Amino acid sequence: MKKLKTLFTDSIYELSNLKTLSASAMLLAITVVLGFYRLQIADYLRIGFDFIAKELTAMFFGPVAACAVAGLADIISYIIKPVGAFFPGLTISAMLAAIIYGVVLYKKPLSLKRVIAANTLVTVFINMLLNTYWMTILYGNGFMAIFPARVMKQLLMLPIEVVLFYTVAKVLMKARLPELLESKSGR
Repeated sequence: MKKLKTLFTDSIYELSNLKTLSASAMLLAITVVLGFYRLQIADYLRIGFDFIAKELTAMFFGPVAACAVAGLADIISYIIKPVGAFFPGLTISAMLAAIIYGVVLYKKPLSLKRVIAANTLVTVFINMLLNTYWMTILYGNGFMAIFPARVMKQLLMLPIEVVLFYTVAKVLMKARLPELLESKSGR
């Protein structure tokens, strides 16, 4: 439990660093832009790529920074280009997903196993269950009416998201980006 608390306090501390704040702002902008490039299949089915920037924020700066970026990205995206009704439950889902990514990936070596674990947790608990529940409230459909299609989409997207994120993260690690972003203030 103390280790988990340390993850959150370290992530809060990260936000006091100007480099972190600047990089988080850039990742926020990337998240918003990537969010505009979605493939809308149905009211409750869409495929997007904004998860990459959210997951990178979580990996580099922790759950608190990632939660802030995910929440702000959802709100800013809606303000710039509203698609459907704004629903706070989906913002909460984005923030919870970012926290999960941060807890699993922050201050840990990049590994395929860890990326699979983080994405699987988000896929099952946030995308399949919680977001499907929000969709039932938002669109008035029964949970079991939309659940099978959402499960199929999520099971299809899980390996794609894992490979995409792992590839991007591996390239950024080879470019030694984390070293450039590290705080030199002595903590």
